[in-house]
Amino acid sequence: MSDWVSYYKNEDDEEEEEQNEEVETIGEYKYSGRDTLVFLVDASRAMFDCYDNSDLSPFDMTIRCIQNVYTNKIISHDRDLVGVVFYGTEQHKNSVDFKHIYVLQDLDNPGAKRVLELAKYKGKEGQALFRKSFGHSADYSLGEALWICSNLFSDIRLKMSHKRIMLFTNEDNPHGQDSAKAKFARTKATDLRETGIYLDLMHLKKPGGFDISLFYRDIINSAEDEDSGVQFEESGKLEDLMKKVRAKETRKRSLARLNFYLGKDVAFTVGIFNLVQRAFKQPPVKLYRETNEPVKTKTRTFNRETGSLLLPSDTKRAQVYGNRQIVLEKEETEEVKRFDSPGLYLIGFKPLVMLKRHHHIRPAQFIYPDESLINGSTTLFSALLTKCLEKGVMAICRYIPRQNTPPRFVALVPQEEELDEQNVQIAPAGFHLIFLPYADDKRKIDFTEKVPANQEQVDKMKEIVQKLRFKYRSESFENPVLQQHYMNLEALALDLMEPEKVEDLTVPKTEVMEHRLGNLVEEFKQLVYPPGYDPDGRVTKRKQAGDVTEPEKKAKIEISEEDLRNHVRKGTLGKLTVPVLKDVCRIYKLSAGGKKQELLDVVTEYFSKH
Repeated sequence: MSDWVSYYKNEDDEEEEEQNEEVETIGEYKYSGRDTLVFLVDASRAMFDCYDNSDLSPFDMTIRCIQNVYTNKIISHDRDLVGVVFYGTEQHKNSVDFKHIYVLQDLDNPGAKRVLELAKYKGKEGQALFRKSFGHSADYSLGEALWICSNLFSDIRLKMSHKRIMLFTNEDNPHGQDSAKAKFARTKATDLRETGIYLDLMHLKKPGGFDISLFYRDIINSAEDEDSGVQFEESGKLEDLMKKVRAKETRKRSLARLNFYLGKDVAFTVGIFNLVQRAFKQPPVKLYRETNEPVKTKTRTFNRETGSLLLPSDTKRAQVYGNRQIVLEKEETEEVKRFDSPGLYLIGFKPLVMLKRHHHIRPAQFIYPDESLINGSTTLFSALLTKCLEKGVMAICRYIPRQNTPPRFVALVPQEEELDEQNVQIAPAGFHLIFLPYADDKRKIDFTEKVPANQEQVDKMKEIVQKLRFKYRSESFENPVLQQHYMNLEALALDLMEPEKVEDLTVPKTEVMEHRLGNLVEEFKQLVYPPGYDPDGRVTKRKQAGDVTEPEKKAKIEISEEDLRNHVRKGTLGKLTVPVLKDVCRIYKLSAGGKKQELLDVVTEYFSKH
C-alpha cells in the first residue's frame, strides 16, 4: 500500500535541493549540473549597418539567432541558464559599474518574457528603439565585458556542468590602437580558460572580410571535445549563423565513460555518445491549484496491516517457485542481474562485409576516446582505429553500459575523419557501435510464394517503382504532430493570435505521382486484377461459362438529390459519411479519391454547376 503526497515549495526552499538535482549515474561515473550560456553581443554602430544588399544587419541576425536558441531551449532544456550582455553601448548596467557594458538579461531559465523582450529590438524600428534606449560607443573594453560575463557565472549558486560564452561581433580588431586594452582582454580570456569557461567567436560579415589573426585567434578557447572555437568563414547569412550556433550550443554530453578492455591487462577509456535520438512530447507539469506553482511528488510505502511507514530496508522481494515463496533481499536480486562490471570487452575481429543491413535493430551509438580517466587512451584508440581501417575489419565486443544491465554483443564499425573544402570536420574519427541481434530477435518468415506473379506483371511493377523513386533523406521530413505541438506552445507563451500552421511533408504528393505514372496504374490493374475490380468496393467475380447472369444491383443511396443540394447550399455536406459520399459519386459518375475531403470537393463542385 502506498500513499502519494504532493506539495509545492518556493524557490528559497529549493536552493539546497537543486544543488543535487539532475544527477545521472551511468556505470561508475556521475554527471550533474546545468548548462549555462551567455550571449555577449557587440552593440557598436558597425553592427547595425547592412552589407551586400542584405535586409538584415549583423545585429538583427544576432537577435534572431538568440531568439531561436531561447525557443529551442524552452522546448528541450528549459532548466538551462541563459543570459544576454551588450557591450559598446552608451548606457551601462552591470554589477561592477563598468562603462559601456549593459547586462540585458542575467543568467536564468529561458522563458516567454525574455523572448518578447528581445523581439523589441528586431528590424528597423527595433534598432531605432535600441539606439534610443542604449546608444552606441566605441570606447569600450572587451576585457571588462569578459569580466562581467565571468561574474554572471560566479553569482549562480546552482551546480553548473558546462559554462560557455558566445561572442557576436563584426569588428576583427577592437583595440587596434590601444595595446593596454588588448592585453587586458587576452589576460581575461586566459582566466576564463583556467576557470572552465569556454569562449566561442561567432564573427559576422564586414566589408573587406574578417581577419581572425589580428586579435581573436589568441583569446578564443574551446572545449576538449571540440577541434576549435573558431570557424574561419564569417557568417553573412542568418542560416549560416544559426548553423554555427546550433553546433556549439548543442549538448555534447556522453552517455557514459567506460573502459574498453583489449585484454586482461590492457584497457583505455572511451565516451559513449548518441548521434540520433527520438524526439518526444514533454510530459505535462502538475501545478498546485491555488498558486499555480509546480508540485513535487513523493512516494511512501506503508504497512497494510498496521499503517506504519516502511523504510526501503524493510521491504523484500519474493518469487513463488514450486509452491514455495522464495524471499530475497534487494541486494541479492541486484546481484542476480549483475553479469560483469560496466565496460566494452573485446572478443575478436570480423570482416566488415559480414555486417548486413538486417543486423541493425536499434539506433547505433558512437565511441570516442576520453583522457580524463586513463592517460594515453587517445593514442591507443587511434592505433586500433587505424588498423581496423587498413584491414577492413570490425571489432566484436561484449557491451555492458551500466551496473545490473544484461550484456549485449556489438560490432564496432570504424569511421575515418572527413573534412570539407575548408578543412572543417564533417564526420569525426571513431567507431560506430552497432547492436547485434540475438537469435530471438530474428523472425522466421515463410517465403513460399502462394500466388506467383508472371514476368509481365513483375516488369510492369518495376516500371511503377522506377517512376516513383526519389532521393530520400530523413532530415527532410519533420514530425508534423510534434512540430504543431511546439507551435501551439510557442503561440500560447508569446501571446500570439493563432499558432503557425505546420506543413505536413509526409503527405504523398498525389498529383505529382499521377503525372509521373500516367497509364501505368491502369495497365497494372488489367494485368493483375479481374475485370470490374474496384479498389474502393467489392471485387466482381469473373463470369465462367454456364453461369446464369443475374440482374445488376443498383447502388443504394440513403439521401435524395434535393437533400444533397440543401447540404451543399448550407455547407453541411461534411456530416455525411464516406460510404454515402462514395455512393453519390458512383451514381452521378464522379471521379474522386478515397479521402473524405476529395469526395466533398467533387460533390460540391458537381451540384454547384448543375
